[in-house]
Amino acid sequence: MIRTRTEKEQWERETLAPHAQKSGDSAGRVHAEPPHPHRTAYERDRARIIHSRAFRRLEYKTQVFLSGTGDHLRTRLTHTIEVASISRTIARALGLNEDLAEAIALAHDLGHAPFGHSGEAVLDELMRGHGGFEHNIQSLRIVELIERKYPRFAGLNLSWEVREGLQKHQKFYDPPMPGGRQKYTSPSLEAQIANLADEITYYSHDLDDGLDFQLITPKLLEELEVWQHSHQEVRRHFPRLRGKELHSYVIRCIIDRQVQDVITTSDEFLRDAGVRSAEEVRRQKKPLIRYSLSLLKANQALRKFLYKNLYYHPRVATANRRACGLLKNVFQLYLKKPSLLGETTAKRVRKDGLHRTVCDYLSGMTDRYLLEEHERLFADEDAAASVPKLLDLGRKRRNE
Repeated sequence: MIRTRTEKEQWERETLAPHAQKSGDSAGRVHAEPPHPHRTAYERDRARIIHSRAFRRLEYKTQVFLSGTGDHLRTRLTHTIEVASISRTIARALGLNEDLAEAIALAHDLGHAPFGHSGEAVLDELMRGHGGFEHNIQSLRIVELIERKYPRFAGLNLSWEVREGLQKHQKFYDPPMPGGRQKYTSPSLEAQIANLADEITYYSHDLDDGLDFQLITPKLLEELEVWQHSHQEVRRHFPRLRGKELHSYVIRCIIDRQVQDVITTSDEFLRDAGVRSAEEVRRQKKPLIRYSLSLLKANQALRKFLYKNLYYHPRVATANRRACGLLKNVFQLYLKKPSLLGETTAKRVRKDGLHRTVCDYLSGMTDRYLLEEHERLFADEDAAASVPKLLDLGRKRRNE
């Protein structure tokens, strides 16, 4: 039997929690479109994101290690899929809108520059005095302006609720339409879930990649409560596990503990707050999707550990620093010779300005494309910075 959109919307009203964001209550899109006969608003959003060019490029963008330095290391795409999976799990457990939480998760990193956070920092520096660069804001630019798939409008024309969820770390949020409600302090619960799922994923999996790449040792992890709690639990049940098998299962248990903690703690906060609608959620002064206090402190210690021992590790930092030097070179050359941008991109200079156009163009590049573009543009000046040699800086030498 075919299920219609209206039947799905009715199912949400009857089944989801009262404070869930219902598809049928969406504030709509900037450009009006007729509703789909079989898909809800957030199902359509999810499909538009997955089919976008920006989403496909995430496969070749750095998470922590320069893309191409290891077959099993996370990329920005695998990270995004993991965030979407955890978002659905938490949303389902709390009776919230899984499709909305997943759509936000799938789009949350579309605006990341090549070379991860190092590339973002470099672009922000290069854009000083021209509006700066921040990947959350860039994700919005991509879905609202840069993607070109529809003849009647720029961008993907996503629903207001998905775009709301991409505005992370905001002090105040704007209402969906002029003349609507006043600015408010919290996004939907589904947006809050995607935000915490992002943290759960990148802390745990960056730890996993650091162990796999032998930049972090189990001995170093003994100081971390997050690691010790799950490590002791695994050893109690599986005393014969050793090496990679042990470490992989500990990481799995860390993630499971974090997800369970968020579900239990958030349920308590939701009950105490007594919110009865998505609008009441938005009027809350603080998020209602949270860790327990004990796990929050443990995660803060994990974050500090990762910055000290992984993100600034010489084998990570050296490759990223070299790559970011190439990013600067290409940026500055595009400013001098805008004709290198290509006809389609160059058309946006008059409207967006040269700096922003160059920034948009470069931030959309994959790691490999940026390296190849530099090699093409500076072939006679810097043969030592070829793609294979730069990737070798971050590669692990395997003997097996």
